[in-house]
Formats: sequence, structure tokens, C-alpha cells
Amino acid sequence: MTEQIRVLIADDQHLVRGALAALLSTERDIDVVAQVGSGDLVLDAATEHRVDVAILDIEMPGLTGIEAAAELKRHAPQVRSLIVTTFGRPGYVRRALQEGASGFIVKDTPPAQLAEAIRRVASGLRVVDPTLAEDSLFTPANPLTEREIEVCQVARHGGSIREIATELHLSSGTVRNHMSSLIRKTGTGNRHAAVRAAEDNGWL
Repeated sequence: MTEQIRVLIADDQHLVRGALAALLSTERDIDVVAQVGSGDLVLDAATEHRVDVAILDIEMPGLTGIEAAAELKRHAPQVRSLIVTTFGRPGYVRRALQEGASGFIVKDTPPAQLAEAIRRVASGLRVVDPTLAEDSLFTPANPLTEREIEVCQVARHGGSIREIATELHLSSGTVRNHMSSLIRKTGTGNRHAAVRAAEDNGWL
């Protein structure tokens, strides 16, 4: 009997989780044993269900897929993480692999290739979408500091400088300095464009 690869699917869209589970159910050696809709549920579910591979979306409530991959790497290193996302940005690929993910592919990957990616990741190999891998080689590394990333993450939800400062427990002057640095590093003309550029590059 073929040894089963125990899989967890983490995606905040119920329809996507169901579709992935249905596709993978046709594979004799892959068993979807858990589904969650939030990144902060990944570690507990992966541990409880003795998961081999966790399929993670990037944009989820609680923790992002990249943050969930990092948590698995620290606390459940036997679980391999495979990012399967719509957001195929080169910066995300670099960050995901740095944080402990074993693979990164996009959601329009053919089912047979997805199944093969799961098998390869389960066996200890790395799998990265070839186009994204090539693009990531020519995309500059994230130039933002951790504090600048925090400011940018809050700024993308709108709000004034004062509101951003209050949320991060900083002075308004400090937030303005960080925003000026963000604008300079992204080569943009204002903070809204800077946030968009950081998102597009996968730096957040």
C-alpha cells in the first residue's frame, strides 16, 4: 500500500479550500486531513492531525501564509510548507523561502503539477514556480527595515500619520521619517504610491 501524504489546506476562502481538497482527493497517495481558514490555526491543526505538508495561502486573517510557514519551521519542523497563492510576486517567493517554506507555486498550476509539488516537498525537496524563480533573481532584495514594514502595513489600511503613530506607539515625527524613507526607497512620489509599490514587490 502506498504511504499516504497527510495534507492540511489553509485558505480563507471556503470555496478554494473545497476545490483544492476535491482535486487532491483523486490522488491515491494524498490525503487531505485538515482544512483551516486562518493562519493562526495552522500550527495547532498541523500538529493535531500529524500533517506532512501544509498548503498555505499568503493573504489570510490571523497570520499570513509566510508567517504560518515560519511558525511551522520553528515549532513543527517535520511539517513542510507549500505556498499556493494568487499573489505570485517575486518578493514573496524570496521571503517565503527565507522563512522556511519548502515550495511556492500559483493557484492556476495544473492539478497534476500541484500533486507532484506536494510529493516533492514531502520528500524534502524545494519546489518553486519556474517563472517566479527567474523573476525573483532579478528583483531587488527587500530594502525596508522591520519598522518601515510595520509602518507600511498599517498605512495600507489608510489613516492619518497621527493614527498610524498611535497604533504603533510612535511619535508623528518618527512616522513621517519612516514614510519619507519608504517613498525614497520605492522611488515613488507619495506614501500611497509607496505602499502600493511595496505590496507589488512582495515586501510586506
